[in-house]
Amino acid sequence: MRHGDVFSKLNRNPQDRFRLLKTLSSHLFSHEIIQTTVSRAKELARYAEKTITIAKRAQSDQSRLKVFERVMQPDTGTKVLTVLKERYQGRSGGYTRVLKAGRREGDKAPMAIIELVDRPNELKKYLEIKE
Repeated sequence: MRHGDVFSKLNRNPQDRFRLLKTLSSHLFSHEIIQTTVSRAKELARYAEKTITIAKRAQSDQSRLKVFERVMQPDTGTKVLTVLKERYQGRSGGYTRVLKAGRREGDKAPMAIIELVDRPNELKKYLEIKE
């Protein structure tokens, strides 16, 4: 039975898993598109969407601090509370997109591209640069 399996453990203990998600979300919010493994991308999508939702509802200092706790770098938290909050104000969810991107060269791990939707730069430009 799968009681309590609500998220992937990513083969890490809880502290390392949350540190990994904080780092990945900081990179996602600063670059707005990153490439990682499929399992990490799926967990990151859940984590990043919750962070943006908290930022959209942030009206007190406590909720702003919660956003800063969920990212690694302070300038990234500021970007979430200003730029991304404004961008997704009219949207009720679905802030990220996960696209499968083949397999990694060394160990053949399934890779994915995760990006923030409605961003100014298009995915096509990113894929042209990588090829």
